[in-house]
Amino acid sequence: MLITFATMQANITIYLNERPLIISENENNIPGGINGAKVYQNPDTEKIEKILEKMESGKTEAAVFITEDVKQLFKRVSLHFTVLVAAGGLITNPSGEVLMMFRRGKWDLPKGKQDPGEDLETCAIREVAEETGLHTISLEHKITETFHYYPMKAKKVLKHTYWYRMQFTGTELTVPQIEEDIQDIEWVKPQNLEKFLKYSYENIREVFKAAKLI
Repeated sequence: MLITFATMQANITIYLNERPLIISENENNIPGGINGAKVYQNPDTEKIEKILEKMESGKTEAAVFITEDVKQLFKRVSLHFTVLVAAGGLITNPSGEVLMMFRRGKWDLPKGKQDPGEDLETCAIREVAEETGLHTISLEHKITETFHYYPMKAKKVLKHTYWYRMQFTGTELTVPQIEEDIQDIEWVKPQNLEKFLKYSYENIREVFKAAKLI
């Protein structure tokens, strides 16, 4: 899958089992709260592979790769994975509540894999409709991009997700997509978001941060 590097952030974080691997131009750009992360300057292919293995197994909790060309190093890191491009939405209703859904033991946001020939905005709206049953959705703007690893059969998948701000203006009720293991959907008041995000994923927290909701 082709990755559009031109739209990517200068500072990239990949989550491997909730452990952050940060690729940055310099140490000053590293986000706060990354404790005990070892810093590697321009790691070669062998070093990249070793660090990824340690992070996947839990032997390393966090790591930072420093390089002058963030996009090029990300491209080299991505060669160790099967890359899937996806899109999803952070949806607000007229009351200012945010949609979250409970899937596989975590609170999540609707998202899914881009189909061949499909643009990202269409993918995001389609996935929201399929996973939540909501069709009266207006897409406003892109919020951010996130990257996370997960195993799928014999593959090591790196999911590159484009996130969009959306507004729900209809009256239809939510319908969880059971075949995607979605058990519940809630409209969450802004003051209660942190309670739900305690049982979510780090990359989902990044979306809320980028949208300035937490």
